[in-house]
Amino acid sequence: MASATSSTLKTPSVSVPQTSTSASTNFPPIKIGTRRSTLAQIQARLVEKNLKDAYPDRKYAIHAILAQGDKDKVTPLQQLSMGENAKSLWTGELEDMLLKGELDMIVHCLKDMPTQLPPSLAIGCICPREDPRDVLVVSPRLTSICKSLATLPEGSTIGTSSIRRAAQLRRLYPTLKFADVRGNVGTRLAKLDAEDSPFAAIILAAAGLKRLGMGDRITQYLSKDSGGMLYAVGQGALAIEVREDDAVVKEMLAEIGSERTTRACLAERALLRSLEGGCSVPIGVETEWKGGKRGVATGVEPAKEYGKDGKAIEEQDEEIKDGEELVFRTIVVSVDGTESVETEMTRMVTSIADAEAMGRDVAKALVEKGADKILEKINQEKQWAAKKALGTN
Repeated sequence: MASATSSTLKTPSVSVPQTSTSASTNFPPIKIGTRRSTLAQIQARLVEKNLKDAYPDRKYAIHAILAQGDKDKVTPLQQLSMGENAKSLWTGELEDMLLKGELDMIVHCLKDMPTQLPPSLAIGCICPREDPRDVLVVSPRLTSICKSLATLPEGSTIGTSSIRRAAQLRRLYPTLKFADVRGNVGTRLAKLDAEDSPFAAIILAAAGLKRLGMGDRITQYLSKDSGGMLYAVGQGALAIEVREDDAVVKEMLAEIGSERTTRACLAERALLRSLEGGCSVPIGVETEWKGGKRGVATGVEPAKEYGKDGKAIEEQDEEIKDGEELVFRTIVVSVDGTESVETEMTRMVTSIADAEAMGRDVAKALVEKGADKILEKINQEKQWAAKKALGTN
């Protein structure tokens, strides 16, 4: 299986066809694949807009597909993630179409992408990252008195379908309860807002709410220093998957990618790959750039304003400044929250190779502290649960 390493992101120097408006029909539309949810289609349109800005004479067509993971809105994600094809819950059908030439690229939430991609497919680029943090959204019944996790009444039920989120919160807030909640963002908010809702609050990704124009529902931004929550690998970033040998499309994508986001996210993915953890494993990360002439963090603090499309109006400089260092925090937590291992590393990262080496070194530091034992226990419990579900135990 080919991994999304530095080699998958190198862009060959080829001449992208430039056309006049009258000649644009000489080239077929660039076919952009995405999941069928409202959020996924908004994200695909953001990528389409960026491509149109860079190559206005090309035509584009968005193809929305119902992914396997979207078809089952009832089964908890931890159960869906037990099968051999779990890591392709959100990508499998689209990747088949890409391989057949029915699509030219796929827009993914990077956090949903397996760290090992199918042979002959690659990450063409990673776009500038939206706010990667998780957020607390409190029920309208409680917003007047509850402004943070710490102020929720004892015994409150938090809705989340993420083992990572629940595990981290169990570690810090043992009096809270947790229940699975599936569906798109709108469905989850509706379940929270219902008069008979069992949920006092739910946890969502800031990026999704902002892209949907629902940032006003955010009660608390969660981070290492606020609520103690680290986010998922790749969260907030959009990755474009392409055929490895499609030099023209890769050259086009080079115009809309972000080196800053790419290096941070590939460091995170190298960590995840080294620990062999999937989306259902409680590994939290937090990366930011500090130092240099900027002197401020990026990717953690939200922009001051967002437009209707959820994109930051006050854009941050995507160029990495001299002297900037990547700060990488991470935690591995047992499902019940009783065991945890965490570490932090700061390093100059001047290339993709440096980023991936940093991710591997962070993984080594976690293993030295016992993270491998926590993950092995989780894996054994998942295998036992899978066998029990199949009636073989």
